[in-house]
Amino acid sequence: MDTLIVAVRVALSLGVVLALLWYLQRRLSRGARALGVANPVTVVGRQPIGQKASVVVVEVDGTRLVLGVTEQAVTVLHEKYLVPATVSTLDAAISVLGGSQSAPATAFARSLAAAEADDAARVAPPAASAPLAGSILSPSTWRQTAALLRQGR
Repeated sequence: MDTLIVAVRVALSLGVVLALLWYLQRRLSRGARALGVANPVTVVGRQPIGQKASVVVVEVDGTRLVLGVTEQAVTVLHEKYLVPATVSTLDAAISVLGGSQSAPATAFARSLAAAEADDAARVAPPAASAPLAGSILSPSTWRQTAALLRQGR
């Protein structure tokens, strides 16, 4: 009987701690969103190349950086400024190529460039789309951890 009481107390204590973590995470993330704080750095991809070294692609304010990350240092390997395709740049590219595209293909390319410009204008910060992103309660955090542990075997 004593074992059952101890097990219930442990489960109840764990539940209280998890509820407190969930409440604090929601409270803090809501406060950051209310202040308009957005994460300016987005990790696009990461590729491990050794036991303690990796290559990371990061996007910061319309600039993509390829970083070499080791235990001792972070080195910028390449930097590229992203310029969204617009209708005017597309027209210039078509004229340089000789305008050999058919009318439907040109119309499609123009509508695609307009759609990309609209999408670029409507991009929401990552915190708004995933309120638990980056926290210990996020399912993606646990998936990444499991993938990392599987790689280490």
